[in-house]
Amino acid sequence: MVEAMLIRPARDDDFESITAITNHYITTSTIHFAYEPLATRVLGEMWLGYRARYPWLVCEEAGRVAGYAKAGTWRDRAAYDWTTEIGLYVAPDVRGRGFGRALYGALLDELTTRGFRSAIAGITLPNDASIALHRAFGFVSVGTVRDAGFKHGVWCDVEFWQKRLATAAADGSP
Repeated sequence: MVEAMLIRPARDDDFESITAITNHYITTSTIHFAYEPLATRVLGEMWLGYRARYPWLVCEEAGRVAGYAKAGTWRDRAAYDWTTEIGLYVAPDVRGRGFGRALYGALLDELTTRGFRSAIAGITLPNDASIALHRAFGFVSVGTVRDAGFKHGVWCDVEFWQKRLATAAADGSP
């Protein structure tokens, strides 16, 4: 169980840690499809572009960023404005301790508060832990794209999962 954890909005000074966590998954796994490690500036600029509309949250343990969860654009057309694509990354040394679950719960609550209707997550297969996490939060599988990406010498499938966050207004408007 997680003890002494703080979940809060991301800040400018979090991006060295956020980048280190992200780059771990870029260099060691097929979870993230980038081939080369990202610069801190790149993730910081992405956050600056999104932060007014989409939450990025971090969890701290003993003053260090141990993971983050983020939301962003799913598709660019205005009709998609109430659906968001989300992601979650935790430091490898805290995996399995509830940080991801706590971050995801806080992110989904914030998205609901902001009026989003749907959250989409893409999971590179196989990833039993991520599938279990998404099922626990009420996500449902909405389809798999076969051979969606090529990384580390293998073709990877990506399964997309959706969670409906809010009920429709009586007139169907956001």
